[in-house]
Amino acid sequence: MRSQSGGSDGSGDGPARPRRGAAGRAHDPSMSGSRRPTIEAPRQRTQPFTWARGNRVLAAVPADELAFLRPTLVTISLGTGAILYEQGSRIETVYFPDTVVASLVSRMENGAAVEVGTIGNEGVVGLNLFLGADVSVPEAVAQIPGDAQRMSARDFRSALDALPRFRELIGKCTHAFMTQVSQTAACNRLHGIEQRCARWLLLTHDRVGGGDEFPLTHQFLSFMLGVRRAGVTEALGALTLAGLIRSGTGRITILDRVGLEAACCECYAIVRRHAGEPFDVLE
Repeated sequence: MRSQSGGSDGSGDGPARPRRGAAGRAHDPSMSGSRRPTIEAPRQRTQPFTWARGNRVLAAVPADELAFLRPTLVTISLGTGAILYEQGSRIETVYFPDTVVASLVSRMENGAAVEVGTIGNEGVVGLNLFLGADVSVPEAVAQIPGDAQRMSARDFRSALDALPRFRELIGKCTHAFMTQVSQTAACNRLHGIEQRCARWLLLTHDRVGGGDEFPLTHQFLSFMLGVRRAGVTEALGALTLAGLIRSGTGRITILDRVGLEAACCECYAIVRRHAGEPFDVLE
């Protein structure tokens, strides 16, 4: 994967706002690095998705429709940084993530980049085809390594025409993803790096089958959030100091799910709720 040059801290050009700390409070620059951040009383805990039986879309279609789909699917493994689509490229393949987590990244001419959405086992990579477009505007890249089911664009279109329940699920997944993209845009503009980092970690935690540890480097997370690596290191340091996560050797471990949700903004809960709606699940 190409390295990021430059980046934005998400503050935009508007009036300066107080920086938010790990509990969503105004950041005090004089706070000692050895002082444990104060964490607000946690909101009601949401259990992470513990689905571990492959892609949820494929699992939700009726048996007769799945029998139609099976011959068109091929299982593949994707490593961190694997490119699914180049920015602006034609979509020839659709991916149904099993354990891989994919990121859609928008790149600027100056080399800066920011993540605009992520897709795990709750969705499909290549939803543009459902809307009648065959070009991927953002780049699609594997952010967490794992397996996926691959299908050609031609077979995907045929399945949409032939399978009513499959088409209905893809439509609902498209709506859920559009909700995520719009919420991410608002979050990147209005919320601090620690809150955004907590949101990203929670969404990833949901998509790795309930496992509390997953591979992630500071550099890769800075690329996903569109900020400098130093900003990510500071944000992860605050979450670590609060006892919410452990970060090191290219891996993140979630230690306190309740506390991490308290440190997050409301965007996580909104995205999470809509991600479950295609499956009539509000967890």
